[in-house]
Amino acid sequence: MLSRVADSIYWLNRYIERAENVARFVEVNLNLLMDNPVGVTQQWEPLIAVTGDRTLFQERYGETTSTHVLNFLTFDTQSPNSIISCVRSARENARSVRETISSEMWQQINTFYLMVEDAAKNRPEDIREIHNFYEDVKLASHRFVGVMNATSSWNESWHFGRLGRLLERADKTSRILDVKYFLLLPSVKAVGSPLDNLQWISLLKSASAYEMYRKVEQELTPANVARFLIFNPQFPRSIKFCLRHAERSLESIIGPSSDISFSSQRELGKLRAEIEYVTFEEIFSLGLHEFLDGLQLRLNQVGDRVHADFIAVPPSVQQSSDGGSSDTTQPENSSQMNQATSPVLRQSNGQIANQTASQLTATAAE
Repeated sequence: MLSRVADSIYWLNRYIERAENVARFVEVNLNLLMDNPVGVTQQWEPLIAVTGDRTLFQERYGETTSTHVLNFLTFDTQSPNSIISCVRSARENARSVRETISSEMWQQINTFYLMVEDAAKNRPEDIREIHNFYEDVKLASHRFVGVMNATSSWNESWHFGRLGRLLERADKTSRILDVKYFLLLPSVKAVGSPLDNLQWISLLKSASAYEMYRKVEQELTPANVARFLIFNPQFPRSIKFCLRHAERSLESIIGPSSDISFSSQRELGKLRAEIEYVTFEEIFSLGLHEFLDGLQLRLNQVGDRVHADFIAVPPSVQQSSDGGSSDTTQPENSSQMNQATSPVLRQSNGQIANQTASQLTATAAE
């Protein structure tokens, strides 16, 4: 497979997954605010922290209000992680590999793109319209994955797509758990209160995990929520599930008989093994934030290794492996692996940690 094709399909799936996650986070936050009593600190700060785009947000908007955050995360074309930016990038990647993906996949991504562009021109104002828009974004993402699974051969191309989607999903699950775990409680006094329960329910719903959590856990506690989102082997948005299946896709790409050692395979294998065998007690002994912060760094390293192993391939190597010359010229605006310099993937997690600590201190002071 040409490296540009692998690159585009990988990022096509990452961008679709990212748009869906942003829609889910915002929608759940809107629901949570409707249940919060007057005087509770608004919950918009964590959503900016999750994307890692705090500096850009402050430069563009300054004050953190619901209107500013909603626009920044949804329709701001200058924000690399807004829904509209993600969908545009996904469509451009799909356009560059139309000869590889199925016509049904192209139709679905194009429909998704047109829906978001129309919403950007005719902004939803009524609260019901706003909720419907985010619901439509989630459903469009689900349809794309379903169409991809139903109309594509499960070959290297398909596995590159799933690899990108699962790495993105694991990253987002770790980030929302990390940020919300430390920032959503207004005060220590709220622990165990009805408001406290609402916070943990919102966290589970932001990962579409609430119903599945209730099937396996009787009590709603912070430890149980964290344990479920990290370790549950059957829930498709848990970190363990994502890493297991991402590793399987990477192994399918490499092939069972390959004698070549790939750094991405080693890095992902080590990370998956650590998640398999670490205990929850060990995580809390280290510190949940420290564990998740390290996990995010490791996920970034896996992405870098995938780029080095499969995308940044010298043209001579591609010609040899493809049996002929290959066009390595990227179309305009095509999303190469190294173009993904958005803060979600490239910002130092230490910066996010510092932001988290500062916000926590400010909240306590209030």
